[in-house]
This record gives sequence, structure tokens and C-alpha cells, in this order.
Amino acid sequence: MVDTKTSPRVHVIGAGLAGSEAAWQIAQMGVAVTLYEMRPETTTNAHQGGGFAELVCSNSFRSDDAMGNAVGLLHEEMRRCGSLIMTQGDAHKLPAGGALAVDRDLFSQAVTKALVDHPLITIQHGEVSGLPPAAWENVIIATGPLTAPSLAHAIGEQTGEDSLAFFDAIAPIVYKDSIDFDKAWMQSRYDKKGPGGDGADYINCPLDKDQYETFIEALIASDKGEFKDWEKNTPYFESCLPIEVMAARGIETLRWGPMKPVGLTNPHSPTIKSHAIVQLRQDNALGTLYNMVGFQTKIKYAAQAEIFKAIPGLENAVFARLGGIHRNTFINSPKLLNQQLQLKSSPHIRFAGQIMGVEGYVESASLGLIAGRMAAAQALGRQQSAPPLTTAFGALVAHVTGGFMSGPKAKFQPMNINFGLFPPIELDYKDDDGKRIRGKDKTRFRKRHLAVRALKDIEGWPI
Repeated sequence: MVDTKTSPRVHVIGAGLAGSEAAWQIAQMGVAVTLYEMRPETTTNAHQGGGFAELVCSNSFRSDDAMGNAVGLLHEEMRRCGSLIMTQGDAHKLPAGGALAVDRDLFSQAVTKALVDHPLITIQHGEVSGLPPAAWENVIIATGPLTAPSLAHAIGEQTGEDSLAFFDAIAPIVYKDSIDFDKAWMQSRYDKKGPGGDGADYINCPLDKDQYETFIEALIASDKGEFKDWEKNTPYFESCLPIEVMAARGIETLRWGPMKPVGLTNPHSPTIKSHAIVQLRQDNALGTLYNMVGFQTKIKYAAQAEIFKAIPGLENAVFARLGGIHRNTFINSPKLLNQQLQLKSSPHIRFAGQIMGVEGYVESASLGLIAGRMAAAQALGRQQSAPPLTTAFGALVAHVTGGFMSGPKAKFQPMNINFGLFPPIELDYKDDDGKRIRGKDKTRFRKRHLAVRALKDIEGWPI
């Protein structure tokens, strides 16, 4: 039995997805860990409660296709490495086509319980207001994009780097029983079945051309919230743009984005093709709440309700939550961190999660997993190597440590996992009959082989 009073201890600051995963991995390796969480004593503009691993924006972990999608591959690598986040995500999944979506409340409760009940984990509530004291010889900062200002300022002073920042956004949530199913219908795009789904997992609301163009005009002309002075000139993250920003980029932008009408057939008018479609995805296990996919927004609440109720099927919609937006911060990781995810100027400090410059729930959690294993290995007197570059884990580590930067002047920006981060693979693009593979089939072929290589290589990590 480990003597937690005398054994090496790791301190993890922040109990979001990355911090929760890091603490779990450390404890599972037999090392004592103290997990610090400022909520509920100190709140943020985005969080709703005080539970660990709270999903602030969407309730989706995105695609669960390990052979055709980089984030699905990341899911599988995490599962194979004993991820707490994936274990509880799988346990509380909801129908979502080919995606892995979860009941956000049950998920957070389960993660919290697992950490609180672990004999090697000590929970400390309250804000860590500055850099960790020197007595903490092994620390992980996993405070995420909503790092407390005092800690963010201390990090900036220590590193000499100005914090970078971008905006992230929250989509509205609607009560299902307020949706008009004489106009809306249930269907997944291309009838695709996913984890816990049956191929009819999304609520679809159709718009004709006139309705769509009127909707776009309303978004552009809407009354939008004002940014504070310190928030101005902060760039948005391109993969999570507010819907009104997308609308302003051109009349067709949303039709090629969250409102694309492909792969769906309106059973109320099967011979008439919808010009655009709004999709809603289940948000809780009871199936009473659905979130508007891709509808993150900075529009003021009163205007949101008016504009969204013009969507066919949502005329009488009751909103459990309207959309919002918040400022995210991240460090210049390639300049500040080494291959062990340690701060070069203070090697006893590691970073994990979204504050490092990754975007996405599972990307953040996976870096928590890696940092946790590295910190635990250090506590045990050894070094944990970084994951192979050919894996999704390794691709993310390379991203945050500068392995794939195009040059010394390249600008570091947050990024989701994608196959573009993986080292290339030499392939003979031919099918079983020897015929040349082209177009989209070639892309799928390449992705599948990258995934097969990654899953083979992850079996040798960690050692």
C-alpha cells in the first residue's frame, strides 16, 4: 500500500477534462495526487456547476469512426490507454449518428465520483491564485481556456510571453416537446448509425430558399452583444465560429456548413429537396433536451429567441439555454514547452489540455492523459517517452511542442486533431483487383491506413 504522506506527490491544478484525466492516470500508476479545482467557490462565465469535467459547449465528442476520422482514432487510442474520460463517455452515450455524444450531467457526475472515490486522489477546492509554490516539485497546470486571471498573469510573468487568446461559443438547447414534428423529423445524415444510435438520431428542421435567405438576413442584422475592451481584437477559432459571423461571410456559407441539406429526406415532403436544414442533437439521457448543432452565437438573448423561432418546427420552441460566447486563452506552447510538456524555464511545471493550444474535448483530455503519465513516471524515478509520432497522441504532442511548425515565423494557433498532423505514409493506391484508387476513395484509403498504423504503434506505448 502506498504511504501517501511520504511518497512522491503530483499536484494537478484544474479538474476539467484534461486535469481529471491527468489525475486519474497518475493515481492509476500508483502515485498520490492532489487535484485542485476553484469551482464552485470561484465561478466562470461559461460553467454551470461545480462538477469535474463539465462539458461547457457541445455535448459531443465528435466522430467515433476510428478508421476514417482522426478524432475517432483518438477515441480508440484513449480507450486502449485506460482513459477515464472515454470510459465514462461510453457509459453515458446518447444517440448521435456516427458521433459520440454524452449526457453532460451524468458524465460529469460519474467522472467526479471516480476521482473523489479513488484512494490516491485528494481533492482541494479553491483557487490557486499564482504559480505553484517551490515545494510542489511535480505540477500539472490544466486550467483550460478559462484560467483564473491571477494564475494567467503569473504564467505570463514567468514565461515572458503574452497570452494568446480566441473566442469559443455555446449553442442553444431546446426542449424536445416544444418542437413541431409536423414540420420536423428524426433522421441521421445518410441514416448513419453510431454509438448508441439507430440512424434516426437528429431532429431536422427544413427551410426553403426564401425562408433560408430571410434567416440569413436576420442573423446579419441581429442585435449582438458587445465585447469588453480586453476582449476586442481577439480572433475566433475557425472551427467554432458564431453563426452570425458565418452568415456574414456569404449567403451560401451556412448551407455548406451546419445547415447543409445533404443526406437527409423530409418525410413530410419527400419529393421536394430542402434548401437548408437545421439539425438538433440529443443533449441528455432522458431525451428531453436537444442542442442546435453549430448554432453558437453572440446574438443577444431576446434577438436569438425571435430569430430561431422563425425556423420551421421551432415556432413554439422553449429554450433551456440560449447561445453564448466566452474568451479562451492559451500559451505559445512550441516556444515554452519541451518534449516532456514541461515549462522550459521551470521544469517542475507541466501543462495539459486546452491551455496548451489544442481545441476539442478529447484533444484536451488526451494531453491530460499523456502529461499525467509523464508526471507519474517522474515521481517514480523514470521518464515516460512521448507517444510515437505516427499516433494521434504523438501528432498532438508534436503540434504543441512545435514538431510540425512550418518555420520559426509560423504562427501557433489552436487546432483539432486531424490526419494532416500525421507523418505521411507510402501507399500503393490500388484495390484488391489492382485498379487505381482515385478521388474520395483515395482519401478514405489513406486515412484507413494511417489509422491502422497508429493503432499498431500505440500498442507499444506506454512502456
